Amino acid sequence: MTRGRWSAAVLAVALLAGGCTDEDANARFRPGAADLGDPYVPGAGNGGYDVAHYALQVRYDPASDRLTGQATVTATATAGLSRFQFDLAGLTVDRVRVDGAPATHRRDGNELVVTPAHGLPAGKRFTVEVAYGGVPQPLPSGELGDGGFHATGDGAIALGQPESASTWYPVNDHPSDKATYDLEVTVPDGLAALSNGVPKGRSSKDGWTTWRWSEGSPMASYLTTLVIGNYRVSTGTHAGKPLVTAVAAGLPADGPAARALARTGEVADFLADRFGPYPFDAYGGIAVADERIRYALETQTRPVYGPGFFRGGRPNTEVVAHELAHQWFGDSVSLSRWSDIWLNEGFATYAEWLWNEHDGVRTVAQAFADRYAVTDWTKPTVDPGRAAMFGDAVYQRGALAVHALRRAVGDETFFRMLRGWLAERRNGTATTADFIGYAERVAGRSLRPLFDAWLVGASAPALP
Repeated sequence: MTRGRWSAAVLAVALLAGGCTDEDANARFRPGAADLGDPYVPGAGNGGYDVAHYALQVRYDPASDRLTGQATVTATATAGLSRFQFDLAGLTVDRVRVDGAPATHRRDGNELVVTPAHGLPAGKRFTVEVAYGGVPQPLPSGELGDGGFHATGDGAIALGQPESASTWYPVNDHPSDKATYDLEVTVPDGLAALSNGVPKGRSSKDGWTTWRWSEGSPMASYLTTLVIGNYRVSTGTHAGKPLVTAVAAGLPADGPAARALARTGEVADFLADRFGPYPFDAYGGIAVADERIRYALETQTRPVYGPGFFRGGRPNTEVVAHELAHQWFGDSVSLSRWSDIWLNEGFATYAEWLWNEHDGVRTVAQAFADRYAVTDWTKPTVDPGRAAMFGDAVYQRGALAVHALRRAVGDETFFRMLRGWLAERRNGTATTADFIGYAERVAGRSLRPLFDAWLVGASAPALP
């Protein structure tokens, strides 16, 4: 056999065995999906990769409302990628690098489309650096209101559900892709810059102060927050972990918001007795004074409370119990899809009932009876529709279903079920079907008829 014939034969065998032509090589890489297909948040989230970590360096000047940022995103390709996308609303991108090499980029509405110099094989871990800036704006969400970055008189508040993160950094903005975070935020001296996780200190230079935060447990993007302004910040420890609370300077120093947040550790300990160990490395809370924030949100490790919860001079620890319960239900165990939001809100509402009974307000049995009597059973708890995802069917009927489960299986099995579920799914995501399957395994019997009646049945279910 001549050398030329031998080489040709080897090449032929290699191609038959799976060697790649140029066309085959190109076929290995495809654009990542620009939408995860969740109908509750059309356009949000992106496919083709899984984020492990965000390192964010942000500088914000309240005088001009201008933000500049450097985001370093570490991810793994879940498919061969010729390009991929981040959610990023309204900000200008100056530069993108992938694994240290310049990458081309363009905007497509609220999407940042990145094309690396070379395709990313499935399973490859890669790093994206994005330099960006501009004047952040809230993200209109129709019937759900505006979420995202709100400039205030003395700073800013970045907050919102189901979407907000994309208004201040490039992100895979869906709770199914959780990641850890490190954040450095630089603001003018004298202002606080509060975020999630463990405080990592601060330093000042040339009239600016940099605050550092780190969240080492996986976090859904909508749970990230950034609160900048004049705040009275209290730092300490609770159960060996940092506890950071902050109250807007515009609220009374000894008023109901301050008194409610002062009970954060006490409420968390009560819930830990029922749900299992507190799942994160820090505690806290932030009370804001901006009247546009008409809700409280379970931003991980540091819930944010709007001023409306502290009217009338009373501390209102009920809302603190609700948001702290989310640290287990919603933050540690997060949603795979928004149609199952009752897994967050039903259990957090039930935690209010548990806390109120403990705090001498009213019993769980009375809360259950009162709510059962006024519930509109035609409105489902599971998959309520985008417009109703924050409605009574999700919160109150969801809590009724939780108590019905407790009555059906008994207290010992019920609380063992909750603790086991939270331990098994810690730092992950779940669906309603996952929870029902787990509950049935623990109870040792079918619970599907009970859940069907209490979650989606169109008429009042029989009392268990």
